Amino acid sequence: MGEEEDRMAPRPSTSTSQPFYTQQNEFGSPNLDHHTHHMPYPLASNLEDFIRVEDSLPMPTYTHYPSSSNPDDLRQETPTASITPNGDEFEENVGSCHDADEMFFDINEDLEGTTVVPDDEVQVEPPRSGLEFDSEKEIVAYYKQYAKQEGFGVRTQRTKRDDDGKPVYLTIGCARGGKYHPKPNSNMSKPRATTKTGCKAKVNAALNKNGKWVFTTTENSHNHITVSPKKSRLLRSHKHLDQYSQRILELNDRAGIRMNKNFYSLVVDAGGYENLAFQEKDCRNYIDKARYLRLGKGGSDALNEYFKRMRDQNDGFVSNMDVDDEGRLRNVFWADARSRAAYEYFGDVVSFDTTYLTNRYGMPFAPFVGVNHHGQSILFGAGLLSSEDTHSFVWLFRMWLDCMKGRAPRSIITDQDRAMKNAIAVVFPETRHRYCLWHIMRKLPEKLGSHSKFNLGLKTDIQSALYDSQTTTEFEESWGQLLEKYDLHGNNWLQSLYEERSFWVPVFLKSVFWAGMSTTQRSESMNAFFDGYVHAGTTLKEFVDQFDNALRKKVEVETTADFNSLNQTIPCVSPFNIEKQFQSLYTNAKFKEVQKEFMGLMCCNCWLVSTQGCILTFDVLDEISFDEQTKRVHYSVYYNEDECEVKCTCGLFEMRGIICRHALRVCQLKNINMLPKEYFLDRWRKDLKRHYTLIRSSYDDVRGRSDTRNYELMIQRCSKVAAKISSNTDKVHAFLHYVDEFDKTCEGSTCQSTIQSTMANPAVALDKGKKILSPNVVRGKGRPPNKRKAPPVEKLATKRKKQTCRKLLVDESAVGERPGSQP
Repeated sequence: MGEEEDRMAPRPSTSTSQPFYTQQNEFGSPNLDHHTHHMPYPLASNLEDFIRVEDSLPMPTYTHYPSSSNPDDLRQETPTASITPNGDEFEENVGSCHDADEMFFDINEDLEGTTVVPDDEVQVEPPRSGLEFDSEKEIVAYYKQYAKQEGFGVRTQRTKRDDDGKPVYLTIGCARGGKYHPKPNSNMSKPRATTKTGCKAKVNAALNKNGKWVFTTTENSHNHITVSPKKSRLLRSHKHLDQYSQRILELNDRAGIRMNKNFYSLVVDAGGYENLAFQEKDCRNYIDKARYLRLGKGGSDALNEYFKRMRDQNDGFVSNMDVDDEGRLRNVFWADARSRAAYEYFGDVVSFDTTYLTNRYGMPFAPFVGVNHHGQSILFGAGLLSSEDTHSFVWLFRMWLDCMKGRAPRSIITDQDRAMKNAIAVVFPETRHRYCLWHIMRKLPEKLGSHSKFNLGLKTDIQSALYDSQTTTEFEESWGQLLEKYDLHGNNWLQSLYEERSFWVPVFLKSVFWAGMSTTQRSESMNAFFDGYVHAGTTLKEFVDQFDNALRKKVEVETTADFNSLNQTIPCVSPFNIEKQFQSLYTNAKFKEVQKEFMGLMCCNCWLVSTQGCILTFDVLDEISFDEQTKRVHYSVYYNEDECEVKCTCGLFEMRGIICRHALRVCQLKNINMLPKEYFLDRWRKDLKRHYTLIRSSYDDVRGRSDTRNYELMIQRCSKVAAKISSNTDKVHAFLHYVDEFDKTCEGSTCQSTIQSTMANPAVALDKGKKILSPNVVRGKGRPPNKRKAPPVEKLATKRKKQTCRKLLVDESAVGERPGSQP
């Protein structure tokens, strides 16, 4: 139909014996008290044919009123026509009197619940003076359906109210009425498209003394081309996002499905775009509004209210917010009940890292990360810091220590930060502190890359001194030879590293258990895990909300690993009974690490060196392959015949809790078939009873609301019934009949939209104390910002890249704030 359809001029019917609308029942047949009415659409050749003259309209048998200048003088002469609008209550702008150019239907109002009239179910005749309605809603419902079938949009042009605020006069007209007024600062060379044509089509209604609404004057002619009824769904006033679609959109959005795929799922479900009463941009607006209601403005107050709800849902949830003298947020810490309980089992080693800048305030994300019995990263709490100084770290460490009932970790890994080191010495004086080796080695090209022999032996010799030294004495000798060979005695960076060698050199740390961690890679992997949920523009409240969503996945991964370790068995690769011991006790992930040591036995040669009483000393030659290269390394293994104890100088068991291949080679040589229980750490056992798995994390989920649970219950039950009776047409019609009958009994009750279910629980008391201000935007550690003067061309390019979209999730009260600004 296309263009010709848009040029159709809907004309009123000449029939006078039918009521102004006909409605079909739920089975597709017309009601007994109505007759089917068809509206012809003849083609027109010029604009004059589109003008609808009121005098030419027939006079159907409606209630008629004599002319009167006072609406209150109008008197009822014949029974009124009953109008029953479909859908929810229509919402309109209120005020004593509104200008026609200011009053219009907005899609946001339509999404929240307007009068919805299904297609092809109601046909109405043109409005005329004298029609009577019982309420303002009925007027709007009638005129909207008339406009939809005629192909034009509507808007409320004027509402007049009495002293009590009750509407007494209403004007509804074509949405293309009024004039286009460009904004003062708009670019006149690039005018925006407008729908305003000054159309005069409208109806005026007044409230008479009998409490009835009466059409006083009507104007049905338009000065523009109307669209075809099939395209009326694209008009703003006729768009409507039903609750079912809202539910699907919100669930898919929480699941991380992009909006284009989210919307297309609704298109497929409806059977095509033409069957939807909304477009993709309307879905985007709804999701933005849903997020806004769920997350608040995203600043400190919203975050504070979020923490209150979490504490209300779970007594084990702990949160602390540090503010300055002006009431502005500085630091944040929180931990849920599951994280606190997991710390009791796996809190011996903790990794702490702040290199992951997250939210729009530049506050570093500081997670406390450990390792569970599957070798997976597990969270023990997290914080957001306004500055990376000693005072902030001391506050965060103390809050975390109090949360964990005063139990400090035995070892902690951080990056090489002076403020962290000082704070750990204050809060965790008995904890063994280790620097991240990866961060230090990453600085080699920056600090020593200018040396002429950096790639000609210097880098390799540094790595050899670190990784090949078996004792501290060997490292001291190798380091001294290194400085002498390359003339690096005056290098301040190497000198500072040597002074702190006990914090990062592996040979100084072999006697401490690190659960397989030598770097802060655990924290970095945890940060990478959150990359799909947060970004640089994430606000405070949104960050914590998405943080909980990310933890859902972590909990599920651990649950799956528990199931696989108990339900599956990895076959042994050797005939040794020692391997079977590990197979029956350790989780699958840790048993795979043990198997690697058994498979490495073929690369080890062992011989007895000396015997001192019950202590036998063996020399083990191991061939280690890396980067397509092979090197031979000697290790010493000590065996106590009386205690059946094996100890290797590699320190693998001490650091990781896994027996090394060198010790296994000695056990094989001495025909040892069983190891004592001291060689099996409880933290790696598959049968470890952990009560924290029964604790549900404090997710701020809308499923906790009773109305949401009821909604889901009804959907599930109706889905089951639909699956049973969908093949039987009679049963389907009978079921729909029962639903319609029940729906009539529910008329007048207000059904809250799904979007309202995402709002905060009103039962939670709000804090009436001092408002917490959002933090200042802080700058991270490192080189200060570049103050180079940019040329005009570069400035222009940067200006063009600037985003102009409005961010609903940004705390507007904090935009533009900088350090030192006043609240």
